[in-house]
Amino acid sequence: MADDDVTRVGLVDDDSLVRAGLAMILGADPAIEIVGQGGDGSEAVTLVQKHRPDVLLMDVRMPGLDGIAATRAVSALPNPPKIIMLTTFDMDEYVFQALEAGADGFLLKDTPPQDLARAVRVVAGGDAMLSPTITRRMLSHFSDANPGTRQDRHPGIDQLTERETEVLGAVGAGLSNAQIGMRLFMSEATVKAHVSKIFAKLDCTNRVQIAIIAHEAGLSDLES
Repeated sequence: MADDDVTRVGLVDDDSLVRAGLAMILGADPAIEIVGQGGDGSEAVTLVQKHRPDVLLMDVRMPGLDGIAATRAVSALPNPPKIIMLTTFDMDEYVFQALEAGADGFLLKDTPPQDLARAVRVVAGGDAMLSPTITRRMLSHFSDANPGTRQDRHPGIDQLTERETEVLGAVGAGLSNAQIGMRLFMSEATVKAHVSKIFAKLDCTNRVQIAIIAHEAGLSDLES
């Protein structure tokens, strides 16, 4: 972030009232600055290119270029922002597609104001936003839609150190960096360093993709 004390946020939703409400809620937090708004996916790309937000909150379902296509387009830009998808339903099938396309997580539109602001700050810091419960449901949905993939093993896993493999499994369980540090007796900074290396070795852009790979390889302990 350009300023470590302020998270720059962009809002994209075809409902102007929703955008106004989000802007009011997030703008009340002194650590968050709303830098731009858009009404559809194409405007999301323009917003990111012009205002360079740290985090982009974007609706999944929009006319024209929807949130999924926009997520792919934004993720392909140089130094893309973190992307949080907004939805009315927590089991919206499009949310899962968006996560696989590169989104960093999702929030329900009726998320309490304090939780909304916290989620934005957490994602801006590169940490997980999905709770273990949501991660479990997401992975279950992914497995149902892709039968047989559990036997597949990402080739990059063989490049991981033993410690990185442990961190991979913990990320797959939906744990935050702080929780992983407590579990594995490491500092949060060390966990972040391991996660960065895992991103590079597995060619991933977000923790959701890492969670899917961990689940496919049988390394996630969500079932325990």
